[in-house]
Amino acid sequence: MIPAEHKPLISRYRLKARGLMNSISNRREFDGALIQIDGGFGCIHPWPELGDPTLEKCLADLASARRWPIVRRAIRCTEYDRVARDFDYSLFEEMEVPKSHATLALADANEVGLAVEAGFTTVKLKAGRDLAKEKKFLTSMVVEYPSLKWRLDFNESLTHEQATDFLLDLDDAIRFAIDFVEDPCPYSDSSWSELRGKTRLKLAVDREAAPLTAAAQIMVIKPAVDEPFLLGEAAVAQNQRVVMTSYMDHPVGQAFAAWEAARLELQFPGLVGLCGLQTHHLFEADEFTEALGDWSPEFKVPEGTGLGFNDLLDSLPWTKLY
Repeated sequence: MIPAEHKPLISRYRLKARGLMNSISNRREFDGALIQIDGGFGCIHPWPELGDPTLEKCLADLASARRWPIVRRAIRCTEYDRVARDFDYSLFEEMEVPKSHATLALADANEVGLAVEAGFTTVKLKAGRDLAKEKKFLTSMVVEYPSLKWRLDFNESLTHEQATDFLLDLDDAIRFAIDFVEDPCPYSDSSWSELRGKTRLKLAVDREAAPLTAAAQIMVIKPAVDEPFLLGEAAVAQNQRVVMTSYMDHPVGQAFAAWEAARLELQFPGLVGLCGLQTHHLFEADEFTEALGDWSPEFKVPEGTGLGFNDLLDSLPWTKLY
């Protein structure tokens, strides 16, 4: 039984997306819960489409066994946050958060223009929904923005054959502009090694991120579900780059990812590259997203102690989980 002083409080939220979020989800509304344990805050924002348990299952797990990684990581977030708030300092003090790429949920030329105006040098495109349209879009964007780099994220939506055919069919100018291809198809050492050999493009592993993914050149770490230090050690051993990203979740979760990115870079200097920590623009604005400032490559640290947002968190309705 969990001691009374460690029993969590929750505050449910609903994020409303400005558009479709990726190739395997048609939802526009996303439910999650902020959690509070002993005065420290965290975020649980599951993606069942990507294999997470539902929010209700996460909350049931939070109330008892706490076996799901997404739940354990949210609890760990509250622990770090609580200590900083207890000692009245920001977790971001003397920390430098890495810059980010621009995340686009759809192939939208206007959004690319806004990203360039905001100073982004690299765009991450959620791809795989319409390959023909995406190829046409990339062709026009490479002409219009020849210095812009691209990261294509397929969320394992393609087969090995589809990924190979699509990537080999791209013009040389597009292939030169691609920084990496993330989760083009389900991971296996043999299929990814073959894909890398045929396309000569760098491959990034996300959902299967683990110490045994040597066929990938980039490891994507999401602090909402991953333990950064352990995966960082594995990336060093495998000579991989690391990209830290948010979980496209609540700004509290986004701030946790940003802090973990800064912390991992302190632990392993030079390991963490351009990250994906700026995703609040994908949702309709609210007071929390506004606290993160304008969409830009630089992460704006929210004011306050711990992970920030003090006044906003204090004003939320909090209820006992059980």
